[in-house]
Amino acid sequence: MADNYTLDAELRENFGKGFARRLRVAGKIPAVIYGHGTDPVHVAVPAHQTALVLRKANAIIEIKLDGESHLTLVKDVQKDPVRQIIEHIDLIVVRKGEKVQVEVAIHVVGEAAAGTNIDFDTKTLLLEVEAVNIPENVVVDVDGLEEGAQIHAKDITLPEGASLITDADALVLYVHVPRGESDDEGTAEAEAPAAE
Repeated sequence: MADNYTLDAELRENFGKGFARRLRVAGKIPAVIYGHGTDPVHVAVPAHQTALVLRKANAIIEIKLDGESHLTLVKDVQKDPVRQIIEHIDLIVVRKGEKVQVEVAIHVVGEAAAGTNIDFDTKTLLLEVEAVNIPENVVVDVDGLEEGAQIHAKDITLPEGASLITDADALVLYVHVPRGESDDEGTAEAEAPAAE
């Protein structure tokens, strides 16, 4: 399951690009916490710690603010497109027992039949899961699969308590033999008359 992290935040009362820039220079990132009908809370979080947390998909972040604790999930991260600096984070409040929809990575184990390749149509599944129990990934076993084998979303075993939101018939991956020697021979034959 996805890990839980804790970040200390401070209330942010000033807004605008200039203030946000000064915050980032001071090693902090502007963020907003919202959800469950509450007023948005504007905060600043430590940049380095936050960047480490954001490496983990669907991490639950406990925000400590003025003696209160807010359980949150990252909803959106805005980055500078050139420098890839985190400019702002949207955090949505979650509660224990609450269900959320999240994209969960697909992790492949095993090896398909010799001489075949695996091509992905998608590398994530949209699942509905308990907010505090988000799986890090779902596992697909491809061991021994032959050419032409296909795995659809409905074929994947989901973690306990998870529901599939992605279309059940959506193609996840398929096994095929790469174009090889037979095609090369055909190309050589086609080129031969031109050489004469």
